[in-house]
Amino acid sequence: MNRGDEMSVLFSLAEKTAIVTGGSTGLGASMAMGLAEAGADIVLVDHRERKETASAIQGLGRRVLQVVGDLSDRRFPGAIVSKTVEAFGKVDILVNNAGIIRRTPVLDFTEKDWDDVMEVNARSVFFLCQAAARDMAKRKKGKIINIASLLSFQGGITVPSYAASKGAVAQVTKALANELGKEGINVNAIAPGYMETANTEQLRKNPDRFRQISERIPAGRWGVPDDLKGAVVYLSSPASDYVNGHVLVVDGGWMAR
Repeated sequence: MNRGDEMSVLFSLAEKTAIVTGGSTGLGASMAMGLAEAGADIVLVDHRERKETASAIQGLGRRVLQVVGDLSDRRFPGAIVSKTVEAFGKVDILVNNAGIIRRTPVLDFTEKDWDDVMEVNARSVFFLCQAAARDMAKRKKGKIINIASLLSFQGGITVPSYAASKGAVAQVTKALANELGKEGINVNAIAPGYMETANTEQLRKNPDRFRQISERIPAGRWGVPDDLKGAVVYLSSPASDYVNGHVLVVDGGWMAR
């Protein structure tokens, strides 16, 4: 095997099955496509069926399963893993990408907005990790990638429950890595910077906030969903077998300022 072939194997996801929550649009769709381009079959989890991403993945010659449901339903994480195992026989990779955000000044923030965000962004992440890890542990092999945020490190403005949930994602990632490493399971996170997605539409429409944020990004631009492809393939592949409990920031240099 020559060096080029060795590198291809190092980053190959051939014969792997990857679950991507929120996988049909935005960041999730790009990460799902990146995993499929590296060879993985994909389970797209979303709150409603969307055909565009599934069709694009099938166009690459990969198998696709769409699982539709609500991550605030406490039975749903287990059902996702059960349906994946039934269809593909195993779970190799889990990308916990789905999340919601509520923007309200702290003095007006409601209990419902707090609970809704924490349920989807924190609670479901842990229990989907747990369900996937139980299957991965049978083979002593697996990769879990949780999607954190710059607000895993910073407080943000008007998003207290989102900041709390993403802080939880970073800490749960480390806690799981400590326990699951001996099971051959790597647990890491990606913290995207300011990305051009539906979640940031309000920010991008606010001229002052858009300018303030843009001026701080050393790369001179906001990120786009495809900027996460390399990071998710790396953390899903054999290339990252000795990386565990890490939060990889993909932010154009924002945190360096």
